[in-house]
Amino acid sequence: LLPPPPLCLPTGASKRDIRQKVWDYLEASGLADVPRPVHGRIPNFKGSHQACCSIRELDMFIRAREIKVDPDKPLEGVRLAALQAKKTLLVPVPRLRSGLFNRIVPPLGATKEILRICATSQGIKEYSVPVGLEGKAQVDLVVVGSVAVSEKGWRIGKGEGYADMEYAMMVSMGAVQEDTPVVTIVHDCQVVDIAEELLDDHDLTVDYILTPTRTIKTDCKRPKPRGIIWHKVTSEMLGKIPILRSLHYKEKLAGKDVTLQDAHSDLANTKKPAALNQRATAENIRQQAAMGSAEIGKHCVEGDSLSPRLDGSGRITTVYLGNISPSVRVSELKCALREFHVTPLRLNWQGAQHRAFLDYKDKPTAESAVSSLKGLSLGGYPLRVELAKNQRSKGQVEINSQK
Repeated sequence: LLPPPPLCLPTGASKRDIRQKVWDYLEASGLADVPRPVHGRIPNFKGSHQACCSIRELDMFIRAREIKVDPDKPLEGVRLAALQAKKTLLVPVPRLRSGLFNRIVPPLGATKEILRICATSQGIKEYSVPVGLEGKAQVDLVVVGSVAVSEKGWRIGKGEGYADMEYAMMVSMGAVQEDTPVVTIVHDCQVVDIAEELLDDHDLTVDYILTPTRTIKTDCKRPKPRGIIWHKVTSEMLGKIPILRSLHYKEKLAGKDVTLQDAHSDLANTKKPAALNQRATAENIRQQAAMGSAEIGKHCVEGDSLSPRLDGSGRITTVYLGNISPSVRVSELKCALREFHVTPLRLNWQGAQHRAFLDYKDKPTAESAVSSLKGLSLGGYPLRVELAKNQRSKGQVEINSQK
């Protein structure tokens, strides 16, 4: 394949301009492949499988045992190559809705055709198991999609920031190291000049670019993200991504500055020093953690009401928390509930059985709590969170505040 003529970008083009030019060019030149149109996506292109196959020749791929590959269509060939080479394949959960990774697990004796299915978006749904924060992933190679990339290794995604966020999360959980290589797969026309001033400190750079005609070693010297930059995370993002909430809580307990973007704005408006706010928050957490369970309705599990005055149905809705670590105290759980803004009417703590039950005033409130707590780990154990199978009526509400 001969590379197409270079894509000309206007002087001073923004990230948005570059994305639009690349998407338009792929469509107009007949290089775009399904799913169409490519606008708003990591674009698939004709020759993507050929570009993917060249990864088999890289020493880093040959040596790698565990590979993280984005779920985008143009990377399907890399996912297949990893499965065929019997690598551990991790694929990010789309938009991080329910966790960080899915590990693809082909059935025993899988044929070539089954492996091809496993590499597709449908196969990812059917042949995968979730990997949470405590999954002890050790990723040897990261493969991401791009809308545009420069030969210097500067990358532009589709504008939603998920690849950057996934990498930052992997750093925070110790799944990647500073020297873990990052590869992207693009068409030749997607390799363009990108002004360095367009890059931010959260932007992920790449070490290798694979196209249908070339393998480009970028020798990129710009540092990759060293973790989640919390002051660029909004409360809205935190609300949409359960595993991000878990990391926020974990790093907050570790004493790190996890002030969010909108919190910074609020502090600036009120001229309240951020450092003072952080110290006060940390002290508040320490005080809460030191409290005994006898104060259950006073702080971390305070709710709309401390007595079961319910709606006309006379029903509460209970959430089951399982797989609680033996080392976790009820005070730690209460602090987590407060942090995630899911304080129940009642908490039934059954630490000896490694479980707890949370009573909420109605089903929508309980379902919201389940969504918020999904992906949370306490004491190194990922919690099992679901609506309790047996719901209790008004007269059956009990509380067990024993530690």
